[in-house]
Parts: sequence; C-alpha cells; structure tokens
Amino acid sequence: MPADIHMATLHLHLLSDSTGETLEMLAKAALAQFGDAEVQRHFWPMVRSVQHLERIVDDFKANPGLVLYTLSNEATRDRLEDFCRQEGLPHVAALDPVVEALEERLGQEAHGRPGGKNKMDEAYFERVDAIQFTIAHDDGIAWDNWEQADIVLAGVSRTSKTPTSIYLANRGYKVANIPLVVESPPPDLLFKLKRPMVVGLTTAPARLIQIRRNRLLSLNEKTETSYVDEEKVSKEIAFARRMFADNGWPVIDVTRRSIEETAAAIIKLYQEREARQGTSRDRQSGTKPI
Repeated sequence: MPADIHMATLHLHLLSDSTGETLEMLAKAALAQFGDAEVQRHFWPMVRSVQHLERIVDDFKANPGLVLYTLSNEATRDRLEDFCRQEGLPHVAALDPVVEALEERLGQEAHGRPGGKNKMDEAYFERVDAIQFTIAHDDGIAWDNWEQADIVLAGVSRTSKTPTSIYLANRGYKVANIPLVVESPPPDLLFKLKRPMVVGLTTAPARLIQIRRNRLLSLNEKTETSYVDEEKVSKEIAFARRMFADNGWPVIDVTRRSIEETAAAIIKLYQEREARQGTSRDRQSGTKPI
C-alpha cells in the first residue's frame, strides 16, 4: 500500500438502505483486528433513494475515507459507486463476496425476498415505537406502565442508564430506566414486574465520582458536594448492589465498557432469558433486513 494513502484518522462511512445493524457488526468485527487504529465512524442508515444519497455525499467530500455499503436499490448503488470513483474514494459492497460465493455454490442468482420491503417497514416502525416508549420512560417517569417494557435498567445516578436505553431502543427494544436513590426507594412495582427483564448497572466508585465531577463542571456547579463524596458514593453503590442481589437481577459493571458494549451484553442476557422461557423473538431473523 503506498505510504501517501495512510491516514492518522480513518473516516469510515457505513451506508445502508435499512437499519445498518449487519453492516455495523461487520465493521466492528473487522476493526477489532486493528486495536490501535484511529477510526471515526459515520453512520448512514435508511438511505433508500438517490435523492437521500445526494444529501449526504458532501460529508464524504469533507471527510474522505473508506465507504462500506449494503444497498439493494440498483440506482442508488450505481450513483454511490459513480460518486466514489469520481472522488477517488475506496468503496466496498460489504456482502458482495458472500452473496457471490453462495450464488456459485447454490447454482442460482440472489434475488430479493418477496415481502422483504414490508418486513423492513415493520421493523422500522417497531423501532420508532421503541424509541418513543423509551424517551417517555426515562429517569423513572411513567413507572405505572413499566410492564409494557422489554427491559428496565436500574442504577445510581450517572451509570449510563439513559444513553444505554436510547441505544437499545434503536435496536428495537422498549426500555425504561430508574435512578436508585438511598433516600427515595423505587416504586414497589419494580419488584413485581413479570414481562420486562430488570438489569442492574453498576460502576467503580472512583470512576463514578470522576463522571459526576465532570457533570458538575459542565453545569458550572460546585464540585465539592455530597454528590461526589467518596463515602456517600460507596454507600449508594452498595445499596444498589444489595437490591440487585436481593431480587436476583443480572448486573453489568459499566466501569470499562462503552455504551455499545453494555448494550450488547444486555441484549445477550435478554435473548438468553427469552430462549429459556421459550418466547424468544428472533431479532436477527428475516424480519429485520440488513
């Protein structure tokens, strides 16, 4: 590879005509082979027309890099490839090698599945519904209908409950979350939920204090309060851990986890739970196109 094409930071554009989950997983798996690489991802889901594509190509020009894509619409795909060639951008149709290998082995050409678009639309609206539910049930709000949730996250303040909830909602899960406060016990309903999976989020006291201090600084507030007192924070975390243990809830330590890693661990727990109960809803099935 010529030396002049190496970049300090690689801009990786992930472009899909659906949710982009498959593309994102492929990229993440590949990037795991380059532990020290500096990569900035640009995620472009739901690109289903040339008109939509035209609105985002300016970002490609401003941040040239590698373009990975899964596009089934021929016109949109052709326009993207033409643009990349004109701009000298490397571009890879992520699934082409796999599809071509399958075509060769199966002796038939790949084609769109009947009803595929309807399935994609259904998945899209399910995700929108999940996002709306999650936003409406953030920070302990509307606890009286938590039974409608798929997942309920519990933890002390600043344990990434809200961003993790939103990430999960974008994967189609209805999520509620509640902050655990020693002086204010959660509603009894939390301990009686049947349908949702309750997950406890915890972290190391030192890390939590650091995050809380940064939060106070961003709000131009005092950084020496009980909110960041080491003894009080330790008691908060111990209080939450006892609650998790007493109720048999799975616990995830978010100290060294990204939001994506925490969400992936929660999804795995949820799918295992659903499988055990024999009611698993296969979120990786054909109802969710790539």
